[in-house]
Amino acid sequence: MIHIINESTNPYFNLALEEYVIKEMDPGQDYFILWQNSPAVIVGKSQNTIEEIDQAYVEKHGIYVVRRLSGGGAVYHDLGNLNFTFITDNTGEVMENFKRFTEPVIQALASLGVKAEFNSRNDLTIDGKKFSGNAQYYYQK
Repeated sequence: MIHIINESTNPYFNLALEEYVIKEMDPGQDYFILWQNSPAVIVGKSQNTIEEIDQAYVEKHGIYVVRRLSGGGAVYHDLGNLNFTFITDNTGEVMENFKRFTEPVIQALASLGVKAEFNSRNDLTIDGKKFSGNAQYYYQK
């Protein structure tokens, strides 16, 4: 697995990097990317941004609004959260994939004494409280 430590905090660049790795790099390799965003609202591929954001607020506060490749709801990112991306040639069942990609996170947290769990909504939780949402995107050349 190739590890990419992305030091950019520009959400436009960061989401473009994911797309670039998916579409342009060797599909026979697996990739793991760690990254953070400056304050941003990240919207799912099918969302209506007019309904999801307060345009005046994001403009006043310099908050980026960026569309991601995957579906799902709008989320807020800032430098207080760490994002992770797995890119792999994979054809497994959806929930099996979520477990496969979140298990290393659960194990890393366990090594730090934090008991995290995967729930049926594809989220990671601690004491029943969500701390990580997860999404998938499939691409075929």
